[in-house]
Amino acid sequence: MKTIAILFSLCFTITTFAQDYKFGKISKEELQEKFNPLDSSAGATYLYKYRRTFFEYIQNEGFRLVTDIHERIKIYNQEGFGYATEQVSLYKNGSDKEDVSNIKAYTYNLVEGKIEDTKLTKEGIFKSERSKYFNETKFTMPNIKEGCVVEFRYKIMSPFYSNVDDFDFQYDIPVKKLEAVFEAPEYFVFKTSTKGFLSVIPKIETRGDKITFNSKTRSTNGSVSTSFHSSDVDFTKNISSYDLTNVPALKEEPYVNSINNYRSAMKYELSYTKFPRSTIKYYSTTWEDVVKTIYKSSYFGEELHKTSYFKDEIDAMIGSISDPVKRTALIFNFVKSKVKWNGGYGKYTNVGVKKAFKEHVGNVAEINLMLTSMLKYAGLTAYPVLVSTRQNGIPLFPTREGYNYVVSYVKFPEGNMLLDATSAYSTPNVLPFRTLNWQGRVIAEKGGSTLVDLYPKQKSKNNISLMVNLNEEGAIEGSFRSIKTNHMALSYRQKYNKADEEDFLEKLENKYNGMEISDFQVKNKNDLSKPAIESYKFNKESQADIIGDKIYFSPMFFLKTTENPFKLENREFPVDFGYPAATRYQIVIKIPDGYKVESAPEKAAFVMPDNLGVFKYNVSHSNNMIHFLIELQINQSIISPIYYDALKEYFKQIIEKENEQIVLTKV
Repeated sequence: MKTIAILFSLCFTITTFAQDYKFGKISKEELQEKFNPLDSSAGATYLYKYRRTFFEYIQNEGFRLVTDIHERIKIYNQEGFGYATEQVSLYKNGSDKEDVSNIKAYTYNLVEGKIEDTKLTKEGIFKSERSKYFNETKFTMPNIKEGCVVEFRYKIMSPFYSNVDDFDFQYDIPVKKLEAVFEAPEYFVFKTSTKGFLSVIPKIETRGDKITFNSKTRSTNGSVSTSFHSSDVDFTKNISSYDLTNVPALKEEPYVNSINNYRSAMKYELSYTKFPRSTIKYYSTTWEDVVKTIYKSSYFGEELHKTSYFKDEIDAMIGSISDPVKRTALIFNFVKSKVKWNGGYGKYTNVGVKKAFKEHVGNVAEINLMLTSMLKYAGLTAYPVLVSTRQNGIPLFPTREGYNYVVSYVKFPEGNMLLDATSAYSTPNVLPFRTLNWQGRVIAEKGGSTLVDLYPKQKSKNNISLMVNLNEEGAIEGSFRSIKTNHMALSYRQKYNKADEEDFLEKLENKYNGMEISDFQVKNKNDLSKPAIESYKFNKESQADIIGDKIYFSPMFFLKTTENPFKLENREFPVDFGYPAATRYQIVIKIPDGYKVESAPEKAAFVMPDNLGVFKYNVSHSNNMIHFLIELQINQSIISPIYYDALKEYFKQIIEKENEQIVLTKV
């Protein structure tokens, strides 16, 4: 990004007023600011963002991790109102849990030239249980208005000192000033890893510190007396400090699997601990360590070995079936119909596979670990696969927290198969879009692992047929038919089958700006062995321009692409389409009687470098009929940013071609 040059220039600032970041010291200038001088499109700006994470020793309890948060946010308009709500996610495991305390928050407004503050009350703080492993504390600032400033601070105490949240340095809105500190005693050795395209280098230093142990003794020689003693243990702590100014917003772009993958951040992963007079204890330093830890969990590996709850039903189902592919299909469809997904993510089970089977509902892990267990029981070579969903990011470094999903993997001599029984419309090797995120980690017994590509190789297809009658007034009527396969079919079924048909049709008509649809029909909406077929009749006015005795129109009518999704001058992120796709248009147009084709677009073909994309445009006409055949292919799920200019130009040429016009003239 071109803003890198100014990002870390600590002496440069475009603001003209002095900043005081002490809590409560809000200036009139901050309240009077109408927009961010470096990003006028921002609905809000972090005026100040502070985080300090450090270790605290509690006698008789041990070390705990403490994080202090202080944020000051300027809200310019209603688009920024969402930043007046803070959600704090708190991890828990058994009796151990994270807690938030010392919440202090104010909203500041400028009223008749004076600063007025509104305090957040206890009634405005809400605590809830999100899942078996997470609680949440949430608050929304009071008296939010355009131009206000909100400020809050709080403290998080955690017994899980091996889990240090990432230090993020880039957000969806700009940051004027960011300070962050991480302090760790010499007993804790962390390895660091960075992500994002902005280079962030901390200031490293060491300081001395001490732990004071207090004790008391009582003596009963004639009378009871108590004496108090204290002793100190000196140690060194390692400190990493970050001081950033004018950090640009990380803005969402089209076709990005997760913008968080490219957010500038520093991760601290506990490598090992070495306490005085103790041996070294290693944590998740390799993928082998991570996988073994997950597999040994009673909420993962043990669930794979439970079979008593399904044996009778599976035996009856596959007893006469010897073909392994048919066995797989039967079990896959059985699980999909037997247990419904409750929307819960996670690599670990929540209520367990037996209860999920009995109650016919479960989270991702319960459904797909159950599926894997059944496949193994049926004599198939099946394994669970750890997956990080698109929104969860890509686990580039060994970490137990990097995966939040499980699918099933079956090995056959003729090829491998990936299955996800959480989706009613998923088929073998056609996983839900949320799981199409680089690679999954296949977990073998005893904790070994290999990687498997989650992106499909087979194209998803959409064949569209359009029969159009054009009249002298520029209105059209005709028929539409679409035949979708693989991921395009899955996506369509998810949208259509869950919707009310009247609402679905209304949205479809609105999508095409008031087009009237009749005789709407969907075939194979639940028959996953066949393509999903959508058809309807339509009529739509004002689809051509009438100038004198000539008619001008685009042959793709309402189907033409009008806007290039790739607008940035440069792009540093890969373009992630999720799956390779091919769309084919066959368009037949009957022109009005008494007219002939004066001119029509020429044939064309565009090919991206390395055959990443192909576009073909063919036209022919005779008498009063015009025939178009248009093909558009994206042949890779992911396109590297080195091809961004070529991709941008490719779409530009497609849009220009699709918008070229046919000219009719009266005979």
